[in-house]
Amino acid sequence: MSKNKLPIVAIVGRANVGKSTLFNNVLRRRETIVAQEAGTTRDSIMAKASVFVEASSLQDKPKSISRTDKHRGSSEKVRQDFWLVDTAGVKDAEDDFEFTIQDQIVQAADSADVIWVVIDATTITTEEDRRVAKTALKSKKPVILVVNKMDKAAKKGIDDFRNLGIKNIILISAAQNIGIDDLLEDLVDHIPTARLNESPDKLHIAILGRPNVGKSHLFNSLAKKQQAIVADRAGTTRDINRSTVKYQGREIELLDTAGIRRNGKIEVGIEKFSVLRSLSAIEQADVCLLLMDVNELNVGLDQKIAGLIKEAGKGLILVISKWDSIDQEKTPYTRDQLAGQIRYTFDFIPWAPLVITSSVTGQNVTKLFELATEIDQRRNKKYTTSELNRWLRKTVSMHPPAGLKNRSPKLNYIVHEDDNPIPSFKVFGSHTKFLHWSYKRYMDRKFREEYELDGTPIKFWFIEKHETHKHGTRPKDN
Repeated sequence: MSKNKLPIVAIVGRANVGKSTLFNNVLRRRETIVAQEAGTTRDSIMAKASVFVEASSLQDKPKSISRTDKHRGSSEKVRQDFWLVDTAGVKDAEDDFEFTIQDQIVQAADSADVIWVVIDATTITTEEDRRVAKTALKSKKPVILVVNKMDKAAKKGIDDFRNLGIKNIILISAAQNIGIDDLLEDLVDHIPTARLNESPDKLHIAILGRPNVGKSHLFNSLAKKQQAIVADRAGTTRDINRSTVKYQGREIELLDTAGIRRNGKIEVGIEKFSVLRSLSAIEQADVCLLLMDVNELNVGLDQKIAGLIKEAGKGLILVISKWDSIDQEKTPYTRDQLAGQIRYTFDFIPWAPLVITSSVTGQNVTKLFELATEIDQRRNKKYTTSELNRWLRKTVSMHPPAGLKNRSPKLNYIVHEDDNPIPSFKVFGSHTKFLHWSYKRYMDRKFREEYELDGTPIKFWFIEKHETHKHGTRPKDN
């Protein structure tokens, strides 16, 4: 089960203050459109980002280091991942679509663990700035005021921006890469490192999917199937409802991501809300149930959510809902044909089991508890170094790796990274950066043939054998 969740950092602010430039700078690659016109970013965009931190004592929180130091070879550097969310700019809601954007910013603040409020140092503080700051502070989350474009407002200092009521202020220039390291160092001090007051054996199951696919019905059905309901409580964010039940003596917390509000027929905004709210639940979960309406399959958003679950390294079950609504005499496909269609659409996660359910009849509802428990057990399996290296020798001898640029990678040995909540394995060798992607896929397939790992992604980290990595240090991801 997950030992912690990746924190979510939301970038909020009025239009044209440089949020997208900051987003791209932190990621060190272009993920969003950056333009001079206000309001270019119309939807939330998210990506996984990293900051390198120095390992400290177990009692102390890690301290951040400059990103420029990360290549110096120190074994004391650990990579801290987090989700970075770029939101649309705040402006008056002149129509339903603009209202959707503003609501989206509120949702981002609700779902985030840390909020960066970005303002423009070259302009006076506006009413929109004050509105954003007030909304962020209401969330009771750590809030950092990021004052951008300081290279063009050199005469201003921190005291010029205290009127917004945010105590923690960082001065930057995202375009000139000034102050970004300071911002990331400050972020590490506010990133939550683990769940608090949680039973170490509790299993967290998130129910995900588009609006009206039956998430709330399944949530209620799962809770009613178990007579021993431990607790029901409102979520810390407005989009997640929780219920803790017991299955075979083990506590299971159900996370329901229903409650997505519709604003007329603005489907684009609704879909973006779905993804953003789903992300928070994904990071809190050990196993995710992705619901899809049997009457409305092959929707791109379902694939996007599945991709987020895979990227987060969580367990996954594909769930077809509303099977009772199918007219068995008129339906154009059988269950096997339906399964084939789903497998084709989700060919990037062939390891995810498929379950057909009906919350009305209760079909296969309890099976979801059984499957989720099995997946969690597989994710926590321990592997000895000797058995892993027997597998590696056999796999390489059957099909030696070919490389790129006339380099032949050599894979020497493998160890289990047992402090990682996702089944992860360090593979040491030479010329590993030239290993072709198809060979990595081959290794994934052969590993799953050897070990039963249905329902969970696995990760191989390829490391040059001359590199030194102490236990607990995140290797370079090839």
